[in-house]
Amino acid sequence: MTPPPAHGPQPEPGALPEPEPGPGPGAQLVQGLQVERTQLAWRRTALAGTATALLAARQAFGAGPHGLWLVPLTLAGWVALLLVAFRPVRGRGPGRPPPVGRAIALVTLTVGYAALGVALIATTG
Repeated sequence: MTPPPAHGPQPEPGALPEPEPGPGPGAQLVQGLQVERTQLAWRRTALAGTATALLAARQAFGAGPHGLWLVPLTLAGWVALLLVAFRPVRGRGPGRPPPVGRAIALVTLTVGYAALGVALIATTG
């Protein structure tokens, strides 16, 4: 005797089952990993910002006396990036929107670094 057919699509043999939505022990584990991945991404961003600031300062020193005014701007941008990057990451729940302040700070830093790059090219070129 064969079993009655099940309703809905059947998974392929050997396929992993789909996780159930909703709260549970798996949801807490996934959120913990999300926070860790976010912190690691911010560390990589801070490392890239440090390398960028060092290269920009080196370029400004190589530009001679008229390029030295860019060094404090480079260092200020680097410090601002570190402050944004190492701010504690707060877990977002399903009802909490993403923080807007961090996004605004990042857009400001990105525009500032682009302007700094243009100024470095203008003083050394």
